[in-house]
Amino acid sequence: MYADLLFTGGPVLTPEGRTATAVAVSGGRITAVGRDQVLDLRGPRTEVVDLAGRLLLPGFQDAHVHPVPAGLELTQCDLTGTRTAAETVAAVRAYADAHPERAWITGGGWSMEAFEGGTPTKELLDAVVPDRPVYLPNRDHHGAWVNSRALELAGVTRDTPDPADGRIERDASGSGEPSGTLQEGAMQLVGRLAPAATPADRLAALLHAQRHLHALGITAWQDALVGDFLGMDDPAEAYLTAARDGSLTARVVGALWWDRERGAEQIPELVERRAALSHGRFRAGTVKLMLDGVAETGTAALLDPYLDRCGCATANRGTSFIDPGQLPKYVTELDELGFQCHFHALGDRAVRDALDAIEAARTANGHRDTRPHLAHLQVVHPDDVPRFAQLGATANIQPLWAAHEPQMDELTIPFLGPERAAWQYPFGALLRSGARLAAGSDWPVSSPDPLEGIHVAVNRRAPDADGAPVFLPTERIGLTEALTAYTAGSAYVNHLDDTGEVRAGALADLVVLDRDPFDAPPAEIAKTRVALTYVGGARVYAAQEA
Repeated sequence: MYADLLFTGGPVLTPEGRTATAVAVSGGRITAVGRDQVLDLRGPRTEVVDLAGRLLLPGFQDAHVHPVPAGLELTQCDLTGTRTAAETVAAVRAYADAHPERAWITGGGWSMEAFEGGTPTKELLDAVVPDRPVYLPNRDHHGAWVNSRALELAGVTRDTPDPADGRIERDASGSGEPSGTLQEGAMQLVGRLAPAATPADRLAALLHAQRHLHALGITAWQDALVGDFLGMDDPAEAYLTAARDGSLTARVVGALWWDRERGAEQIPELVERRAALSHGRFRAGTVKLMLDGVAETGTAALLDPYLDRCGCATANRGTSFIDPGQLPKYVTELDELGFQCHFHALGDRAVRDALDAIEAARTANGHRDTRPHLAHLQVVHPDDVPRFAQLGATANIQPLWAAHEPQMDELTIPFLGPERAAWQYPFGALLRSGARLAAGSDWPVSSPDPLEGIHVAVNRRAPDADGAPVFLPTERIGLTEALTAYTAGSAYVNHLDDTGEVRAGALADLVVLDRDPFDAPPAEIAKTRVALTYVGGARVYAAQEA
């Protein structure tokens, strides 16, 4: 039988290396991988793609991403390109002036390092939007910037206590007045009042995000938050609509949100949602457990206290959003019911809590094929590094964060101290211990471009910072290992076992790059672009020059 699609004339990345030069596809699956003998499958109707020396590899998979909020931000007040306080405020002014019809100014993506202490004030917003409420989450979505009008509508005053799972930043004068930044659970004080996106808005955002992700070579992903959280729109219905009408061309796993206020009582509802939300290329067999916050706001859960600016220990060890004493029970029950557990764990205490819970589930249930994974892994105690392989827990890394940049150097390292700062993002140590790596972006927190993430994983420098010092050079990994994390590693946590590798019988989810990055210096990886993207043998993206 002749092939429907034939790739020839360039290197092919397979589990065995780059010796193959041709791949045949029929019926949406790879039917042959090899060299000249594969060309015998060319028929009169076969579409032939000349690789012209470019690399063919499995489609990238993002193991931790938020496409619908990202797509919505792109259509709102998008601050992701701003670098200074002045630029950020000017962008808010421009958006507000251009949209007088909007009762609220919403969007987000601002950088903490643009503002002193990472906490912008309400007065900056009041100067450009005095009459309408403003609600703008920062780029990591663990804090939000609001103006006086928003605080007034929410009834947040100097007398409003901090919620148990968050913090209201206060005026430096000691008056107790809210300064304009809300951290973690405090975001909901205002966020719950912001207008929700319509179903049509959410669907449009999903499809916009999908086009962008396909252009980056991404053929599948795990949506790390399907549910209601801090005013974020639940993307579930958008996914179902797209899956039913065929507009969802990617393969998507939804991680159902674990409501940290409700405990085990929500498990029957999660079982119902798993059944109701699985259709076509979308399925929801994962539960997302957010264990802590982020280091730059002092909410990542640490084993030992944060330091102050003078290097002295404080009383703050971060925040555990889920009771560590109850977590093993929850995870054991979810594991028994066949759910995959996807943990948000940045601090070393959160990482240990997650591993302890997985160990409890393994002890109670045996080794089930639920494939738990821990995302972010900013600070990992060395004692816990070998436990990933021992427990079969995948390390879900976000490589772009493992570099020197202002948020790391000014808002994180000084408050961790030198010993813990050296435990950050231990990709190399995890691999050496036998752990499996998956990779993702956490978009819109950071760029979803896998090639940028791969660049940082290999170089431990940001793509635009060739002269910067290497961030913890012993934690660098090789190009093959980084590509594997973004392909086979993420396919593993997504339970997409027919993807992630170029081999006969696999689904033809494939990417053609504009060059072979193995033939260039590691410092040039981020210059690589995607030329073609295929899902199930169907082309979903082609660069103009391709």
